[in-house]
Amino acid sequence: MASSAKRRAVVVGENPEESDGSSDEGAAESGEEDSENSEEEINEEVVVDFEAHTISDNDFNGIKKLLQQLFLKAHVNTSELTDLIIQQNHIGSVIRQAEVPDDSDDEDPDEVFGFISIVNLTERKGMECVEQIKELVLGQCEKLCSAAVLEQFERVLHDTSQAVGLLLSERFINVPPQIALPLYRQLLDEMAEAQRTNKPSGKCHYCLLISKTCQEAKKTIPTRGPPKEDVMFVNAEEEFFYEQAVAKFNYSVQEEADSCLAGRWSFDDVPMKPFRTVSLIPMDRMPVIMDKLKEYLTV
Repeated sequence: MASSAKRRAVVVGENPEESDGSSDEGAAESGEEDSENSEEEINEEVVVDFEAHTISDNDFNGIKKLLQQLFLKAHVNTSELTDLIIQQNHIGSVIRQAEVPDDSDDEDPDEVFGFISIVNLTERKGMECVEQIKELVLGQCEKLCSAAVLEQFERVLHDTSQAVGLLLSERFINVPPQIALPLYRQLLDEMAEAQRTNKPSGKCHYCLLISKTCQEAKKTIPTRGPPKEDVMFVNAEEEFFYEQAVAKFNYSVQEEADSCLAGRWSFDDVPMKPFRTVSLIPMDRMPVIMDKLKEYLTV
């Protein structure tokens, strides 16, 4: 199925070809040549135009890869979850580069640079991937949180009268956060339409978000009690969701992650420890979150 463009978001970001980090190739070239070209390379600004497209079967590998970066070695059937996201493609979008440069012969025009979707965990109760995600959240919560926080997560996740949607918003680290605003607007519009037409994932009372976060290695996050406020969000806009959460906690993935999104677990040469931050947000808080997104992410 061919993908159609839904909404265009023009943002300034890194060249996707350079998203894996700088290369040492060419180091053997003469110092004179490097000196002549260095100033031009440093001052070059690459403007990348990204588009949101309807999710299609062709996006399976790209979406699954991003899900694997989120869940790492956790026991979650990411293939089944990817199939589910594609199956309900009336909700959600994938991010692609709008125009592939002519000189990029090896560039895949359908490469997925990110995606957004929401999976109704209550409607999909019984599916392996859904039950595994609930087990992951509750298992980590039981180990790390107070009895009150665990009771809140258990009550919400087991209450079939109030649907919980797993919000998934993953992208390459070189895709700027400004693209999140049109993607979330589109997602909320699609959820409203799905609710009107009685399609899956239309109505959710709560949103469950698992964010990629990190913290300076020299600092510590308490094993029990509320999470400390100095975690850094890889997707910066997810901090606004975190602020509106009625229950939240962090768990370490240091033993599972070899790198930060195929890059380095460091910011400005400061070593970082990788975490996942789980937030439970009532959907009626979404207008407040959207106002924050508009304030900070308007291009």
